[in-house]
Amino acid sequence: MLNKRLAELTLKVDRLSMWPTLSGSANAGYIFGRSINITTNQFSNQANFNASLGLSAGADLFGWFSKQHTIASSKYEVYAQNFLLEKARNDMGVNVANAFLQILLANEQVKISRAQVDLSQTQLDNTKKLVLAGSVPESNQADLEAQLARDSSTLVTAENASILRTLQLKALLNLGFEVPFTPQMPENVHSIPVINLTENSPEMIFSAALSIQPQYRSDEMRVKAADKSLAAQKGAMYPRLRANAGADTRLAGNMPRVPYGPENWIPYVSSIGFPKSNPLDTVFTFDQYDGRPTKKYGVGQQLSDNFGQNIGVTLSFPIFNGWQLRGNVERAKIELENRKLSMDINRLQLRQDVYTAHADAVGAFQKYQAAITTERASQKAFDFATKRFEVGLMNTVEYVTTQTNLFKAQIERVSALFDYIFKVKLLEFYRDQKITL
Repeated sequence: MLNKRLAELTLKVDRLSMWPTLSGSANAGYIFGRSINITTNQFSNQANFNASLGLSAGADLFGWFSKQHTIASSKYEVYAQNFLLEKARNDMGVNVANAFLQILLANEQVKISRAQVDLSQTQLDNTKKLVLAGSVPESNQADLEAQLARDSSTLVTAENASILRTLQLKALLNLGFEVPFTPQMPENVHSIPVINLTENSPEMIFSAALSIQPQYRSDEMRVKAADKSLAAQKGAMYPRLRANAGADTRLAGNMPRVPYGPENWIPYVSSIGFPKSNPLDTVFTFDQYDGRPTKKYGVGQQLSDNFGQNIGVTLSFPIFNGWQLRGNVERAKIELENRKLSMDINRLQLRQDVYTAHADAVGAFQKYQAAITTERASQKAFDFATKRFEVGLMNTVEYVTTQTNLFKAQIERVSALFDYIFKVKLLEFYRDQKITL
């Protein structure tokens, strides 16, 4: 989920990079010693306060579609992350299904173990009666008591295994261990639907998996993303045309006072002497601002008087930058080849997984059929042994051995059943991308 959000954020940023840029700036500070006043452009030896404000805007007019290719690359990365998220969910589904089947297996083993304990208890009770009647030796009772103890220990182990399998499922579901949780069990495990292995060849399942497997779909998207990234890096090596505009103003301290007042005020006039050519004439001088009221050169007026604008276009083209752009192109080529190889490797791995899963499912079915045959034979042998034991034609050790063989056959049959179900369901998952129990 986090990788998907990161890919979506990258795509959003890349899309917004197509928009014009706008930035502002502000500078302020004191200048000491001989310096140039930024508003009058005159030298000054006084400490002076300077400040400036500015706005600048720009927009790419043509860049060989580099940004468009970058956006396309980011879009394919989002698609890839969506498929990887789906894969993570599917993997979790497979893990949950496996954990659930392990709980079913553990519960079936508990049932078999409890039935074995009940059978041993019944045999022990009958043997006690026969010992009291003097029909069988007391050692038979001791042997059955030992067998009952072993069966009881096996039952405890099976019950503990069921608890552990439930805790494993709760961990996968992110449930608190203290929260009561009882999985809903199917009424008949044998009724769980499974595909017909003879009608589903591994190559057919592989073809179906290839079109819907999230991992392979993600690989395809990542190859396309790398291809677009390569095109974007190539575009960065060509000239770029950009439009720009700006506006700025500035102000400074220690500015001279400026006059203000009606424009028709009479200038101040004063005589400064007489010319030698005509001593009777008087030479006058006047200052247009002398004698007029003045005021401080305010911040607002400075900002207004110094306000300027600019507009233009910039054509930039790389000449030499330490092989950086060419290196980016070569890295993009290598990344493209790397992703193609990864896709081929995952394709081969998928084919191997499908063929392996099909072979495992066929083997598990054959093992399950053999386990059924073994259980039937063990049950028949135990039935004959019970009759012989009840009439005293078989000793306790031989009888317990026959009973143990039946118990093992029942456990093996149940284990083979659930192993077969899971492996067939895994094969169904490759074909349909879903698991149904």
